[in-house]
Amino acid sequence: MKVVGFAGYSGSGKTTLVERLIPALKKRGLRVSVVKHAHHNFDIDQPGKDTFRHRAAGAFEVVAASGQRLALMREFERPAELTVHQLLAELYTGVDWVLVEGFKQSDILKIEVWRAASQADAALPVRYPNDDFVVAVATDSPGQLPEPTQLPVLDLNDIEAVADYLVQNQDRFDYSFDHRP
Repeated sequence: MKVVGFAGYSGSGKTTLVERLIPALKKRGLRVSVVKHAHHNFDIDQPGKDTFRHRAAGAFEVVAASGQRLALMREFERPAELTVHQLLAELYTGVDWVLVEGFKQSDILKIEVWRAASQADAALPVRYPNDDFVVAVATDSPGQLPEPTQLPVLDLNDIEAVADYLVQNQDRFDYSFDHRP
């Protein structure tokens, strides 16, 4: 399995980039999974459904499965902040790529997503000068990067080029559960 993170400030385009990369990688015959960090309380279940009722009754885990889909919902007794490595361990190991959105402090290789500030907003700093795990920058404003870099600078709007970069450098993104970075 190959793992790459996408880090950047809110509104930088991480979700859109990941959303557009999925079909670009699938078109190359690759199976893709996503790990997304959620900052807020979220729920994928629906009130009144059996799975919701099971969780409301106190089940620690509920697995719902059909011939086409599987969902696991786990209720923590106490708040828990799982690491990206713990979440990766939950995934099916037969995937080719895992795209990780968020987890900007993690020790996985990542692409920083950066946009220049608009006239109304102050410029946001970049992570790459101080984060050894940033291996490339995806931006729509390469001439406005606030710090010079020797890292590859990818066109945020050229999804095929970003997918090509990942595939051409795929060995760099190998992930081992035994030898985490």
